Amino acid sequence: MDSILLLAGGIIGSGIFLTAQDIALSTRMPWLFLGVWALGMGITLLACFAFAEMGAMFPEAGGQYVYMREAYGEFVAFLYGWMIFTVSVGGTIAALGVGFAVYLGSVFPALAADRPLLALGHFTLTCGHVVAISAIAVQTLINIFGVRKGAILQNIATWLKFAAIVGFVLLGLAIGKGSWSHLSSASSISAGPQSPSLLAGIGVALIAVFWAYDGWVYITWVSGEVKDPQRNIPRALVVGLLLVGTIYLVINAVYLYGLPMGKIAKATAVAKSSALMLFSARAANWLGLVIALSCFGAMASCIMSGARVYYAMAEDGVFFKRLARVNSRWHTPVASLVLQGIWSAALALSGKYEQLFTYVMFMMVLSYVSTVAALFVLRRKMPDRERPYRCTGYPWLPALYVALGGIWALNALWARPREALAGIMIVLIGVPFYFYWRREKRAKEALSNQQSAFSP
Repeated sequence: MDSILLLAGGIIGSGIFLTAQDIALSTRMPWLFLGVWALGMGITLLACFAFAEMGAMFPEAGGQYVYMREAYGEFVAFLYGWMIFTVSVGGTIAALGVGFAVYLGSVFPALAADRPLLALGHFTLTCGHVVAISAIAVQTLINIFGVRKGAILQNIATWLKFAAIVGFVLLGLAIGKGSWSHLSSASSISAGPQSPSLLAGIGVALIAVFWAYDGWVYITWVSGEVKDPQRNIPRALVVGLLLVGTIYLVINAVYLYGLPMGKIAKATAVAKSSALMLFSARAANWLGLVIALSCFGAMASCIMSGARVYYAMAEDGVFFKRLARVNSRWHTPVASLVLQGIWSAALALSGKYEQLFTYVMFMMVLSYVSTVAALFVLRRKMPDRERPYRCTGYPWLPALYVALGGIWALNALWARPREALAGIMIVLIGVPFYFYWRREKRAKEALSNQQSAFSP
């Protein structure tokens, strides 16, 4: 049960509160607005089946990094680790910072995220930029001065988030001033000249849906700390995802109960807008504050865990050497945390919330597709390896995920080329770094072997 709750808590972040606008604009119809959440859960579940087998095979810390290393070798595993730094963790921290700014600005108009502060050529510094960067800086400092402080804040934010979700759903359905007529076809949004086709719209909507479901892989990163991982990791992946999927469907149904599709498509902070229609302005403001705190708290786990990945890579000699140092006073990887904070702040300045999660999810889904394909490689390379859990529906279901993930990636590349290509180019920048660090590592090993040979 602890593993299931850990996975559910890791998944439910800012996405469910901030992606409805993008999904409504792409799907246009209430039944499709809800259906795309079920579709996203089903596709993600196909990946979970494959990850469950590999998680039970390699019950050790590292998760996806280990699976890729065992299947494809050190170079591909390094690119995954480089992607975690430059795209996944950095982009997620930036998106959570921007999400925090959006909800805080919806409660306090003076801090409105789109309020311009300074024009610098083609770039305009907004209040949202300042709030997001400030949040990233504060969370980074909290983690520098000790893990316990960040963990306490994360736990408080997580429980407040769960309480807000339960209260919003139960009270919204019981006493909310909504209407189920919003779920009828009459509530659909008319297609404009720039509207995508139905299939392309589903593909774009799935970017946001996959972002909201992302986080299920975190349980594999801490496999070494999970009790009885051969049994609990497969259970957590499958049961936890089904639990989160159900919660997401219910929350979006309440959004539709409170607001018609047209208003959802215009609401940046949809949970607050829906609460305003269902209850009152005071209730909506309280919910907005709780969600802002949830985004702020969610950064804690991402900042804390991400910095440890880079520390481990530096220890292996395939990342910046300085990141392997631990502060003697605070016992934290200060350089790793600072570099991560600077990069996340730069990403927060680079785009809006939907641009940031597109940038993250395009590369993450590509990594999931590569890892699910690794299952076929591992079945061939390690046929006698113990497999406490065997992938459900192998080989058809993992093959279906690889096909669907590949099609989705091509659609995302066509629909959002700027964000997708940015992710690809930034990951490729890591290639020369890998060969440099590998050469340095081999030179050190050769020197060490020479010294050992001449020592008495």
